[in-house]
Amino acid sequence: MSEHRRKLPQTPPPSGRAAARRGGQQPTPPPPAGRRAAGGSPLGSPSGTPTGSPSGPVGPPRPAGEPYQGRAAARRAAQGRGGGRRAAGGSGGPGGPGSRGPAGRGGRGPARPGKKRFIDYPRFGKEGWRHWVPSWRQVTAVCVGFFGALIGVVGVAYATVSVPNVNLAATAQNNVYYWADGSQMIATGGENSVNRQIITIDEIPKGMQNAVVSAENKTFWTDKGVDPMGITRAFYNMARGGETQGGSTITQQYVKNTRLDQQQTFSRKFKELFISIKVGATMKKSDIMAGYLNTSYFGRGAYGIQAAARTYYGVDAVKLNASQCAVLAALLKGPTYFDPAGNPSIDPSATAANNLKNSSERWSWILDQEVKDGRMTAAERAKFTKYPMPEAPKKNAQMAGQIGYLVDLAQHSVINKGTLTQDQLAKGGYQIYTTFQKSKVNALEAAVKKVQKQYIKPGGKHVSNGEDMDKFVQFGGASVNPKDGAIEAVYGGTDYTKHFTNNADETGAQVGSTFKPFVLAAAMTHGIRDPKLGRVQSDDSRQKVSPDSWFSGKNKQQIMDYNGKPWYNNDGQPWYQPNDDGDNLPKVTLRTALDKSLNAPFVQLGVDVGTDKVHDAALAAGLVASSQNALNDYQNSVTYSIGTSSPSAIRMAGAYSTFDNHGVQNDPYSVTKVVHEGQVIYHHELKSNPAFDANVADTITGMLTDVIKKGTGTTAQLPDGRPAAGKTGTTDDNKSAWFDGYTPQLSTSIVMFRRDDQTHTDKAGKVLNNPFLKMYGTGGAAKIHGNSFPAQIWKDYMTTALNGQPQAQFQQPSGDVGQVVWGNVKSPTPTPTDTTPTATAPTTTPMTTPPTSPSWTPPTGPTPTGTPTKQCFPWDPSCNSTTTPPTPTDTATTPGGQPTRHTKGPTGG
Repeated sequence: MSEHRRKLPQTPPPSGRAAARRGGQQPTPPPPAGRRAAGGSPLGSPSGTPTGSPSGPVGPPRPAGEPYQGRAAARRAAQGRGGGRRAAGGSGGPGGPGSRGPAGRGGRGPARPGKKRFIDYPRFGKEGWRHWVPSWRQVTAVCVGFFGALIGVVGVAYATVSVPNVNLAATAQNNVYYWADGSQMIATGGENSVNRQIITIDEIPKGMQNAVVSAENKTFWTDKGVDPMGITRAFYNMARGGETQGGSTITQQYVKNTRLDQQQTFSRKFKELFISIKVGATMKKSDIMAGYLNTSYFGRGAYGIQAAARTYYGVDAVKLNASQCAVLAALLKGPTYFDPAGNPSIDPSATAANNLKNSSERWSWILDQEVKDGRMTAAERAKFTKYPMPEAPKKNAQMAGQIGYLVDLAQHSVINKGTLTQDQLAKGGYQIYTTFQKSKVNALEAAVKKVQKQYIKPGGKHVSNGEDMDKFVQFGGASVNPKDGAIEAVYGGTDYTKHFTNNADETGAQVGSTFKPFVLAAAMTHGIRDPKLGRVQSDDSRQKVSPDSWFSGKNKQQIMDYNGKPWYNNDGQPWYQPNDDGDNLPKVTLRTALDKSLNAPFVQLGVDVGTDKVHDAALAAGLVASSQNALNDYQNSVTYSIGTSSPSAIRMAGAYSTFDNHGVQNDPYSVTKVVHEGQVIYHHELKSNPAFDANVADTITGMLTDVIKKGTGTTAQLPDGRPAAGKTGTTDDNKSAWFDGYTPQLSTSIVMFRRDDQTHTDKAGKVLNNPFLKMYGTGGAAKIHGNSFPAQIWKDYMTTALNGQPQAQFQQPSGDVGQVVWGNVKSPTPTPTDTTPTATAPTTTPMTTPPTSPSWTPPTGPTPTGTPTKQCFPWDPSCNSTTTPPTPTDTATTPGGQPTRHTKGPTGG
């Protein structure tokens, strides 16, 4: 072979510390005969390049006479000279000296690390996705480690939890309620600490055990005490931030009952899970059943089956029959909605009638389930056809008078806000600070009792058609601070221990004409619709009205749709709106219509604006729609605008305070803060909502001020000329009467009605409806109006409540709102004034049907007679005279025929 073929490739000399180390190594001895050289070429080859090597020469050949030191030494020499310990692209290039890239080890692939890693991840020597996929050994190791750790945690948790002690469970403390000034009102709520008695399984009737098993946990006697699906569902709901669900087995419910910490957290659920497992494994089923029934809350402050038996049926638990047991088992689903006495203070929908329906249906279902499960025979089930009505609630003596209503209202507040659950309140230990002012609560109660003592005398003195008209008379009231919505006083009824329903909350009594200010707010904010533009219109295309807009005030006025066509009721009949007491005024301004509480103008105005806008205005002011108060029944009901809904006195006082507060709405509230174990767990935050433009609100306040000065509310005038604004309300068939009013410092609502609200059932157990009763003749009055007893109570209370406070003035409107609109009456064409001395009085065309009441002279002054020097007509915007213009003559006849009466419609007030 030629000499130039044996010449080594010319490569740059190695450099750096690695090269220095290699330079100091001993020469490699020659390999034995037949061995390959360290560079990979056959022994004796004149070239140091392996055959087929793509990387070029690996290194110089071993010098002659150099001893061979083995394969390891050869590999080390090759690595030292050929690279593989430097990053790719380093000195020597790929595969060359210093290379650590893919061409390391002479260009035949990645080199192994110098020191093996304990965990080979990401995996060495793998490319692409295999580089990141763990080996089966790694997966196995991780799984074994995880399950080993889990078993360890489970073992420790199981060993450290203890089985509940039923004698220590459900220990209660009192809840302490405070007046607004910080003084203590009452300490209560821990009744269960004494209204509770542990009894053995032998004293718990078999019927009670069967009822709860069939209703709550059919597999109780055979299961392990834990429902995995229920636990998973609870954790899942908590993770989503949704409503949590309790354990679905009786064992889990028993464990939950014994836990003082009722916070819905992962740690508590985790502990309860292991306690339930341990209870299921170590306790007898009969002991679990006894523990569950001894610690369950049945409502009315009763913890345990013995207390429940005494509270609801007045007997010991052992004497309960299977039918009574089914009623008590139904309570375990939630006494708020299954106590037949009702719990409207907790939820307005939990009325006595609704709860009795819920309870009777579940009672029947539980008995049927017992038959289905083989725990009761069909013959025995056939004996229980009548619902066993529990006894009426017996109230704690310290809750008598108004205190019980105040406590219920505060409890309702913290439960509805999600601060506490009913069970947590029952366990006690909370300090609840309220907004109630003791002096005002006492003043409101005294004002009601004054009217009751003077006029309402049950027993036959005021009788109409053989009916005692003073029986079942009830009052309710609420007083709200307009600046922040604090409820400063309520009157819930005669006595909380005798009359359970809080009359300051929703009662079902329609509000009548006290709803009219919301119609005005809608008309001044949105305006009436243009007949040419269709039903749905933007505010820009509407015409906003002013208090001096004109409408027909005729009695039995035919109501027209916004487009001028007759409005028809659900029976296809045109609607003729009557006024209260038959008042008949052909044309009136809205200001006058509000003063006299005429219905026809406001029904027509509501149609022109749209009852949906009226509804929106009522909600913006602070009313809240519920399934009970008919505030959502605004579609296809023209009488909605005159108060067919039945919001509470609290909400009406709050909504009127929005006008008082210049259009800014604050939700009524009764609790300022809640403290538990020294920590404030709730603090009220003021959240104000702009409802109406301040000019609109102040304009309506001015109109309501006129109602008290010269309209239907004169009975409510406060002494010493203190400014006040308000509105009367009387409903159809005289079934309720209201007075709502305010001063700059306080807004108060008073309601009066007749109703026997005790729940009744017939012989078959069917719930009987308890309707509102008429008040013709009540208190010796031919008819009860809002300006009679309600206005008198309002005046007496406000006089006392505001005694010593300055006479603050209402803020005047900043300008005019809207325009003078001629609603369902035609704007007359002005006639030139005759100035000749011999002019005779103009002749008017008489009405073919005379009005049903004498003509009314506006209270602003007499109608001018003769020829005035300057006279202003409503259609003359340039005239500034304060002289009241004459009322234009109406020559139209009253529509004939009998009007179709709207059964829900109030008649004024």
